[in-house]
Amino acid sequence: MSHVFWILILSLSILKATSLKAGSRTVIRVIGDNNGGGGDPKDYGVELNATNFDGVLKDTPATYAIAEFFANWCPACRNYKPHYEKVARLFNGPDAVHPGIILMARVDCALKINTDLCDKFSVGHYPTLFWGPPKKFSSGWKPNQEKSEIREIDDGRTAERLLNWINKQLGSSYGLDDENFENELLPPNISDPGQIARAIYDVEEATATAFDIILEHKMIKSKTRASLIKFIQLLVAHHPSRRCRKGNAEVLVNFDELCPLDMWSSGKVDDVTNNLKEVLHDFQICGEEVPRGYWMFCRGSKNETRGFSCGLWVLMHSLSVRIGDEESQFAFISICDFIHNFFICEDCRQHFYEMCSRVTSPFKKAREFALWLWSAHNEVNERLMKEEASLKTGDPNFPKIIWPPRQLCPSCYLSQGPKDKGSNQIDWDKDEVFKFLVGYYRNTLISLYNETGLLANDRRTNVTLDDLVASTNAVVVPIGAALAIAIASCVFGALACYWRSRQKNRKPRRSWN
Repeated sequence: MSHVFWILILSLSILKATSLKAGSRTVIRVIGDNNGGGGDPKDYGVELNATNFDGVLKDTPATYAIAEFFANWCPACRNYKPHYEKVARLFNGPDAVHPGIILMARVDCALKINTDLCDKFSVGHYPTLFWGPPKKFSSGWKPNQEKSEIREIDDGRTAERLLNWINKQLGSSYGLDDENFENELLPPNISDPGQIARAIYDVEEATATAFDIILEHKMIKSKTRASLIKFIQLLVAHHPSRRCRKGNAEVLVNFDELCPLDMWSSGKVDDVTNNLKEVLHDFQICGEEVPRGYWMFCRGSKNETRGFSCGLWVLMHSLSVRIGDEESQFAFISICDFIHNFFICEDCRQHFYEMCSRVTSPFKKAREFALWLWSAHNEVNERLMKEEASLKTGDPNFPKIIWPPRQLCPSCYLSQGPKDKGSNQIDWDKDEVFKFLVGYYRNTLISLYNETGLLANDRRTNVTLDDLVASTNAVVVPIGAALAIAIASCVFGALACYWRSRQKNRKPRRSWN
């Protein structure tokens, strides 16, 4: 009996050590859900091991990383942990005060699975802390190594000293008592166009969050099914994130199976919806670690401002400048129908669809659609400026403005009337506005991914909507998305085969609630 008991304990230990896949949502959940038991403070440091160390550090959007190497039997390590967690609270997890800057991780060198990893960093005492760009950690560290971007932290034995060391490296002034939603990530210096590069992560966050909302509120109905398919088709072809294109393609190629046409007539809507929620979580529509639970470019100075709505606007603008001329009307219909059927803010939904209804002629050029969406966004901003001014509900650090401001695009302005007259007094140079939109929402937006190599060979996944539907003016027919993707089998055939093989080998899904 004792042998069986110890075998079970060993199996559970191995399972726990290998269960965190690189960059997985589970990593994020560990940060937020691990309370340590017995009333201990919440753990914010990400526990990594040899199986996921390189992957998590490669995929994190954080600019820097700190890795603590410790041993679970070491009294000094146990005493140091509360200090490390005080600092990790500022940077890690969905409730981080300063997200997206530093990933703080921990590696237990007492576990045999981590022996080689700890040797790779020449760990000679516990605890040992290293600092550097996340992707550079895969190379390890050696004493007296020249030209290494990984550095040993030599003065971090208390929370105060560690944070002081970090502040010296970053030229920052973070404090252990900092509260949430103090947004130094995006200074209100709107004259810096490079800030939009960070929004690629928010576009992924908004995409995953939108699908979570749709499933949570059971918004897929017989009359909305076709509009969702069209919008997913648009995302497959033109989402600015390569991994979102892949994830949406995986959903699209299996949509008829996930959401059958007879689900409403069979009276099994709840069962199908619940199953769809589980399956889509497994599909990981924008990558294993998305949604992350925080915003970067779209982060407001208060919890209730910006965030999802900002991310969704950036997504729509990025789609509008990535389509071809022949796709402009399809993109217009897809976005209008998606907002009308799936955006849960009622006043915003009605206002957007009213703007869509004013369009009487089909768009023939991508430029026309991009400029219409830009104009619609400014109309929304004008409405919200007045409401927020009277009710004092706006974000004081990020008030609604007419876009783009002169600081970002002086050539967009031919002339401007009195400021209090609103945007109707601005004489825009539409050609310059369109050039700005393309540069801002297409070129600069993905520059961060280009720099980190996440868009390598990206062109091979860029398909047009002509590959997905027979006509840009066609209504999606009940045969569903599987037929549409079949037309593009040359692009997605390999993806479908990969999905099927993964389904055969898939382990039971772990709960992440």
